[in-house]
Amino acid sequence: MAQQQEREHWLALIKKGNKSSAIAMLGNAVIAAAKGVGAALSGSGAMFASAMHSLADCVNQGFVFAGSVLAERKPNRKFPTGFGRVINIFCMVAVIVVTIMAYETIREGWHLIHHPAKAGGAFWINVGALILNLVIDGAILFKVMKEIAREARIEASGISLIPMSFKHVSRSAPPTRLVFYEDLVAVTGAFLALVAVVVTTFTAFKALDGIVTVIIGVLMVAVAFRVGYDNMVGLIGVAAPRDVAEKVSSIILSDQDVTDINGLRIVQEGRYYHVDTMIELRSGLSLADADDIKFRVQDQLSSDPDISDVVLGIIEDNGVKNWTPEHLNEFS
Repeated sequence: MAQQQEREHWLALIKKGNKSSAIAMLGNAVIAAAKGVGAALSGSGAMFASAMHSLADCVNQGFVFAGSVLAERKPNRKFPTGFGRVINIFCMVAVIVVTIMAYETIREGWHLIHHPAKAGGAFWINVGALILNLVIDGAILFKVMKEIAREARIEASGISLIPMSFKHVSRSAPPTRLVFYEDLVAVTGAFLALVAVVVTTFTAFKALDGIVTVIIGVLMVAVAFRVGYDNMVGLIGVAAPRDVAEKVSSIILSDQDVTDINGLRIVQEGRYYHVDTMIELRSGLSLADADDIKFRVQDQLSSDPDISDVVLGIIEDNGVKNWTPEHLNEFS
């Protein structure tokens, strides 16, 4: 009985795991295999670089999916604030993998610039693999953009998803951000590799193969730094975005018995937020009434799916206006 409950518990957690990373992991496994065959048959450095990037993406997104599942575990007595930051640790492991792959890619590209490889007879295999890459990674990227819109609570569809995703990617969960950045580079890298394969096959400009390989490696380094920085900040504990603070403060102040916010701190952990606030209530309330108001406001905040826990204190109105719109500037 206990084993069955444990199994059901883990199945429930897996269902809550980041879907974008799971889909991207499977898609990139297929892409890496296809491009690996093309690179082996043709000796194309750009194909090798693109295959390395797809393999790195597959491994990373597997790590990230596992981390997103563990991060959904409920708080317990030993870990009272939950497991939200576990996903940041897994994303940092993914950054190490990307960095190693980027180094190997740049090294291979530098070698090919000085010693261009002879074009092999696998032109159509390479082209087919890269077109498959563009289709699959393009579909995954579109799916991730929709996931960003969902997590950021933004209404967007069609072409409007593109500017929205770049604007609000910082409000998405760490695994969603990782998949977004990696797939952005994957689509760009596949296009560049396709150009390199065509040009080096039909022209004498063989050095383009190495140049594109280096460019793809540099893009991988850029992803590693961007994702690494985001998750380092997440591990330390970062203030919530300004619009989240604005939403929380408006919920608090919308209660008719709340006169002011004496202090407000919102920390982002994974894709959830911890709210710690001191609010001021109108004068003359009994202790019982003040407690009722406190629990009412607390329940309103806790009902938000992005807020994992609320620590709320109450004091009587001190007659001084403490909370002003300028306080929102303290948030990221």
